[in-house]
Amino acid sequence: MNRAGDTVIASAGSRRFAVVALLGAVVDVLLFLLLTSLGAGLALAHILSFLPAAAINYSLLPKWSQQGARVRWSQFGRFTLTSMLALSMRGGVLALFVYVWQTPAFIAIVPAVAVTAVILYFGSNFYVLSAGSGSTSVESRWRVASFGIVAFAVLLRLIYMGVAQLIPDEAYYWNYAQHMDLSFFDHPPMVAWLIWLGTSIFGDNEFGVRIGAFVCGLVAMAYLYALASNLYDKSTGIRAVLLLAVLPLGFVTAALMTPDPPLVAAWAATLYYMERALLADRRSAWLGMGIAFGLGILSKYTLGLLGLAALVFVILDPGSRRWFRRPHPYLAASLALLLFSPVIIWNVENGWASILFQSQRATGIGNQFSLHWLFIHMLLVLTPVAFVAACLALLGRDHSQSPGMRRRRLFMRVFALVPLATFFSLSLFGAPKFHWTAPVWLAVLPAMAWMIGQPGNWRGIGRWVLAAWKPTIAVCLLFYAVALHYVALGVPGVPYMGFTEHYFWREATPEVEKLAEEIQRQTGQKPVVVGMSKWSVSAALSFYGQKSNPMEIRARNMFHQSAAMYDFWYPSEPATTRPILLVGMKPHQLEHDVHGVDNITPSLVRPGPTQELVIYKDDRPLRRIYYRVAYGYNPV
Repeated sequence: MNRAGDTVIASAGSRRFAVVALLGAVVDVLLFLLLTSLGAGLALAHILSFLPAAAINYSLLPKWSQQGARVRWSQFGRFTLTSMLALSMRGGVLALFVYVWQTPAFIAIVPAVAVTAVILYFGSNFYVLSAGSGSTSVESRWRVASFGIVAFAVLLRLIYMGVAQLIPDEAYYWNYAQHMDLSFFDHPPMVAWLIWLGTSIFGDNEFGVRIGAFVCGLVAMAYLYALASNLYDKSTGIRAVLLLAVLPLGFVTAALMTPDPPLVAAWAATLYYMERALLADRRSAWLGMGIAFGLGILSKYTLGLLGLAALVFVILDPGSRRWFRRPHPYLAASLALLLFSPVIIWNVENGWASILFQSQRATGIGNQFSLHWLFIHMLLVLTPVAFVAACLALLGRDHSQSPGMRRRRLFMRVFALVPLATFFSLSLFGAPKFHWTAPVWLAVLPAMAWMIGQPGNWRGIGRWVLAAWKPTIAVCLLFYAVALHYVALGVPGVPYMGFTEHYFWREATPEVEKLAEEIQRQTGQKPVVVGMSKWSVSAALSFYGQKSNPMEIRARNMFHQSAAMYDFWYPSEPATTRPILLVGMKPHQLEHDVHGVDNITPSLVRPGPTQELVIYKDDRPLRRIYYRVAYGYNPV
């Protein structure tokens, strides 16, 4: 980002760099083979073998740069950042080859080292060796930097997509796809359709589950680029994609297969077609708007807020009021309603269960002032720097006399503030979810990206925000890279114990299967395995359990506790003399409900005590699960 438009390494230097890179790669591979032969784990071996190779590259930077001996120690920080990003990416490549594709480690290290060399080359050329001031313009430097950063962020997600384990939410939505329906109790069907399509092509694995989220992330980037380019220019469009790629609202959303990736993609598409229809007066855009809006509410009901925002904009903007007298908006609404019809049909058949549930969920089912949590959540999905930038974009004075610019600012404000005002109102009475506001900021990202390209127009806090963008981007990328390496390979010396009890079901499920097999051996009957969380335990055990001889898995609704879609899939369970294996993430889940009432023990025959089981990986403790065995079930 400092001098990204300039090539620092000359052609002669490139040849010298190739020799240096080859030397570093040889040292890297040989040391890795030595360490693994001595019994070092995959993470420890590849990290230790990388360090001397990186040291060789850094020590010889002056030899193959145009700057010669002028390579300064101040560049050490930039090289360290580049190296840590390369190290995290290569860890993902190594885990992909070894854990997913079952490649021997001595072979897998070769492509891992190759990826490392490529990242170090481009990072050194366009970042490490660049000077603080360059001959290229700010826009040019940001443009080239944006391409590199977006490519790294997308590749990082792609590499780890099939390596990192599913979180229970993803496993739960995978269970949607195993019980395909027109819609579901707690969400519309789009997430299930995408998972069904992905797993039909790639199999029931993490990659198959998440490929839909990855594609949705690319779709969101494409529409955001088009929107920002229309509102401002192409350079702003590229920077808007950069912000979407590195801020939590974009990176995390596109990394996990939940209802949010298709929601964000449809939200970006709807904004694009709204802009084309309302600002550019394109009649054909209403067709795209109807499709995008319909697919969006098939993803999550939240997108309906854009319909309210569109109504407010048309009322406030004199140039858009003529659409009240034209058929196009009504035809678009009819098309969206037609696409949404599966959800309506399911709700009619199930007593409007989903609509009622979401209505209660939105209002918080009580009086709990949570406005402070709303602001904390906005800081989480945006980062503090991006939050301040968004406030400047939304609330800053409009000095432009151009009617077109004023309409663009009105468009941004209405399509961001109307949904935001809704969440603001809800947070006065109930606790909002941390990710609810994430898509709202898509309308503001183009203005934030435009501000980055106008360094001479800002004073005070605006200048501080511009200066803070570079470290914010670096910290975000580094956090994602290290976090993904941690959950996939681990970090030597950093324990897993104390890590969230919702994770590491790939290792925990075989231990539960062993318990079930032992119970069957002792009793001669196959036990019913009951996940005692709302749905997390049951869903994760179903996904990671053996497909050839699956456990018979139920949920806590056997004990009159809500279990979301399990209430529909397994509405009742008859009395049985078969053994019951209760599994939970916390001890109290096996002993009483969330209100402290023991409605579990009275329904069990000869229930045993709650027991703890520690799950290990490579002799390191990962997590704990809790279980309880009974020898029959008699619902009270």
